[in-house]
Amino acid sequence: MKQLLLVGFGGALGSMLRFGMSTGLHALVGRTFPWGTLFVNVTGSFVMGLVYVLLIERVALGPEWRALLMVGLLGGYTTFSSFSIETLNLIESGDLLRAAVNVLASVVLCLAAVWVGVSVARQV
Repeated sequence: MKQLLLVGFGGALGSMLRFGMSTGLHALVGRTFPWGTLFVNVTGSFVMGLVYVLLIERVALGPEWRALLMVGLLGGYTTFSSFSIETLNLIESGDLLRAAVNVLASVVLCLAAVWVGVSVARQV
């Protein structure tokens, strides 16, 4: 039950953080491309890499921390479902180039970000 509450708490925080970051970025650059979703997915992937190494490989904190940070906070922060619907919207509106760029950028940048996060954490 404790882990479930921690996941819920972390998820609520992550979702609010995602909303704030995405909304703020869209206010700066507009909504012609899903920049907010891409940003939170890349930064979430980077932080996931850092947290993974720190919690699993380095410090070996209890499962409560993994539930709170990795499953809850970062699970609520990253937005694969948003990425999916935004990409489908681009496809359905006939903007295949932007849809393809979004898919390619999201996959490549998020994999790169999680790798950089893991690499940085392993150097600490």
